[in-house]
Amino acid sequence: MVNYLGVNSMRQLVKQVGLAAFLQQLVDAIGHDYRRWERFDKSARHAIHSPGGVIELMPTSDGDMYCFKYVNGHPKNTAEGLLTVTAFGVLADVGTGYPLLVSELTLTTALRTAAMSVLAARHMARTEGPGSHTMALIGNGAQSDFQALAFYHLLGVRELRLFDTDPAATAKLVRNLQHLSLPGLQVVTCASTADAVRGSGIVTTVTADKRNATILTPEMIEPGMHLNAVGGDCPGKTELHPDILRRPDARVVVEFEPQSRIEGEIQQMPADFAVTEFTQVLRGEAPGRTRDAEVTVFDSVGFALEDFSALRTLHALLHTRPHLATPIDLIPQMDNPKDLLGVALQGAPAPTHPADTATRHRPTPALQEAPTP
Repeated sequence: MVNYLGVNSMRQLVKQVGLAAFLQQLVDAIGHDYRRWERFDKSARHAIHSPGGVIELMPTSDGDMYCFKYVNGHPKNTAEGLLTVTAFGVLADVGTGYPLLVSELTLTTALRTAAMSVLAARHMARTEGPGSHTMALIGNGAQSDFQALAFYHLLGVRELRLFDTDPAATAKLVRNLQHLSLPGLQVVTCASTADAVRGSGIVTTVTADKRNATILTPEMIEPGMHLNAVGGDCPGKTELHPDILRRPDARVVVEFEPQSRIEGEIQQMPADFAVTEFTQVLRGEAPGRTRDAEVTVFDSVGFALEDFSALRTLHALLHTRPHLATPIDLIPQMDNPKDLLGVALQGAPAPTHPADTATRHRPTPALQEAPTP
């Protein structure tokens, strides 16, 4: 049997672990996997675009385990009461090819995206000085809550400056943050993007429109800012004016350069525009920031390695919380593996226990201890 983790079980898992602790586990797992970059089979995600959005597949493997994520992005969905982004994924054992876990990844993607933002900011944002504990959050839709909570819990942000062209989205975010009663957090609703970013050490853009937008313009950028550009994540979808990237004092970091060239902020730049991959920063091979006045840009589009880290974290957590996993008969269980027709004609024998079939043939690769970045 294969384990399935649904939305309700995912909510229970986060509640049992604790939101801050769960986010920290994701940060640790992502950091651990980026440090072993060479182990991974890497490719840009496969995308099929339509007038209303995009559907993508994101695969990767470290040689022991394989994963893929199915994810969509349809900005107009909210007008019909639907999510802009939904996702699910599979973690499998490379040795047998058997799936180990089928999981929802809609909630998980929101959490891992926020965890990745924090991990990058730890290495790129200023830790002291004016505005270092203030973040502007431009775009207050579904992802914004997770970004706000991750930066509050894990990076010490204590002032959030909010703006969205949809006041109802900002009101939703304010309401959710107030409901959580986060000690020391000041939330400021702003009248414009320029107002929100003024004096902010960190600026997170997480807008949804599928177009080449200019959410941030050059005159808004102050020395020392860290720009966490999350919303530009497909061809023809950007948030930063290209002159921000061209600034002589700007340092641009990406996840996987071949993918970011296609769908990140740097799709606006010539092929010889210099960028740094995040693994180089994490492993000390390149700086994330060289001086306080430098403007740093994390051109975040989301990479399959981060989903791999999230799925293996879920898989490990379920080993100690098996009641949250639902066994599903996705793969036939057979006494004679050459007699598949017998299964079709007579039905497979009832399983004796809910353990993954793959684990009866080969030990499941363990979740390695991840060093704190």
